[in-house]
Amino acid sequence: MSGAAQGELVQVERPTEGVAVLRLNRPEARNALSVGLREAAADAVKALGSDGGVSAIVLTGNGSAFSAGVDLKELSAPGGRPRPSSPGADNLVGAIVACPVPVIAAVNGVAVTGGFEVVIACDVIIASTEARFADTHGRVGILPAWGMSQRLPRLVGTARARELSFTGNFLDAATAERWGLVSRVVAPDELVATAVGLATDIASCDRRAVANLKRLYEDGARVTMAEGLRLELERNAEHMAEVRPEDIAARRSAVQARGRAQSAG
Repeated sequence: MSGAAQGELVQVERPTEGVAVLRLNRPEARNALSVGLREAAADAVKALGSDGGVSAIVLTGNGSAFSAGVDLKELSAPGGRPRPSSPGADNLVGAIVACPVPVIAAVNGVAVTGGFEVVIACDVIIASTEARFADTHGRVGILPAWGMSQRLPRLVGTARARELSFTGNFLDAATAERWGLVSRVVAPDELVATAVGLATDIASCDRRAVANLKRLYEDGARVTMAEGLRLELERNAEHMAEVRPEDIAARRSAVQARGRAQSAG
């Protein structure tokens, strides 16, 4: 396992083969997303995504919060006028979406506004029982620029998304699971281990197939169902053109053995 030096804005660990854990490391500021933290985290996601030894990334926060959102002290300082984060070097959301390997958000505490946008850009969301989500753009008097208005209604439905954005109210972990925002809710001391376990399952799959699946899900979300089905057929043809029968045969026994083991368990 490796990590960054004390005081660095992000920490990277390699708990098991194929898996990286990326921690936002401004616990004294509840991991508020300063420009520096966004740049460091975006750089780390890009580096891990291009590392052939990494097949899945777990993203979490050090301390009691996942992220309290954009650093409002930085934003409200003289000359701190909000600026869109795309396509600049500090575009963490863009880095997550473009990352060729799945990114799992392990939400350990509050994920507010910009922090919430980072979470919903991830491919899978797992929450601690202490996690809470809120969109306070309206309360701060700003508008989203990292995808909140588009991703949130696709995840929880338009009515619920509008309720969250118009009120700025918090959403607890249990309700987030019931609404389909998060995949599962676990005890705080089980959160990272659960996310790493899921990442390990992902890492045991074919890396190219998972990368193409991620891209297909992301691109398909932007089009109609009919266009998405056509896109799936096109991507299938592209992918299968490079798959050999012997590759499938080599994996077949492993897939069957895993299925038997899971059924027995």
